[in-house]
Amino acid sequence: MPWVTLDPPALCLPSLPLTGRHVGVPRLCGERFISAGWSFALGLLPSWSVLLAAACVALRFTAFTVLQGGGILGFRLCGPEGQGFSVDVSSLPLVLYVFSAVSYLSCSAAADLLESHAELGHRCLFLMDHVGGAVYQYGCALALSLYSGDSAWTQGMLGQAFLPAAALLAWSSCTACCYAKLRPCRLQTLSRRLCLVVPMGGAYLLDIGPVVHRLANHSWTRGSPLHFLQVVLFLLSAFFFPVPVSVHVHPGRQLSRVLLSLCILAQQEALFQDFLWRRAALVRELGEERLLLACASLPGLAVCCTTTALAMRRHLLHC
Repeated sequence: MPWVTLDPPALCLPSLPLTGRHVGVPRLCGERFISAGWSFALGLLPSWSVLLAAACVALRFTAFTVLQGGGILGFRLCGPEGQGFSVDVSSLPLVLYVFSAVSYLSCSAAADLLESHAELGHRCLFLMDHVGGAVYQYGCALALSLYSGDSAWTQGMLGQAFLPAAALLAWSSCTACCYAKLRPCRLQTLSRRLCLVVPMGGAYLLDIGPVVHRLANHSWTRGSPLHFLQVVLFLLSAFFFPVPVSVHVHPGRQLSRVLLSLCILAQQEALFQDFLWRRAALVRELGEERLLLACASLPGLAVCCTTTALAMRRHLLHC
């Protein structure tokens, strides 16, 4: 008597290879002297994770605004006399920070998800990604210096030179990254990674300076564990960015973006707590004119970085 089995028949479906050869990789996505081992699908999960982080940042800020009863969007529809339009200067740095973080995460996800469609689109998307990264760097420096740094540091010599230095490093980071992306044929792999890592890492290290100073010189408060977490996540992100990881996991650059997204989420929560603590005294300590000038520097930086990226884009055909 033959054996009867109730197990469903095995489906003979062709297995998809985890990696492929360089012939299926766009020219600008490839690396010299590497002909096999490329992963075509595993990079999508980190990219969608970055896009999810952008949505989480926006939704969390909306919830925070509603829970605080409104009025922290940087403006009010009713002025002190009950009519007109007034600007809430103490809230503007937080609004600009959230805008810069959402813009950077969205540009980063778009660059990763659409990079292989065409060479011109690949380059343009990453130029937009680098501009968004520079804007976020300054937005991060702006919020951390005003909300998370102690008042003595903010009003001291280092605090006064901090934001101009952060803007200069953010523009330098954007310029170096754009050059490395537009001139791949003239830069070796190591040189291109140095162009990406050194200015970007220097800018981010400067941005978290107020937080490191606060954690090292003051007793920990309610938001200190979140600040410590964001510093750890940033350092891990900076470590994995230039380090090649096996394609069976995901490239180091993709892992770096996921860690940086988690860093931004922790950073935002810490800034919310610092904002509630420093908001009342911020205008009194620094002055309204200084706050407005610091906030106006962010759109100015965005214009400068965009102009730089567009100027470099003119040389695309010469690579």
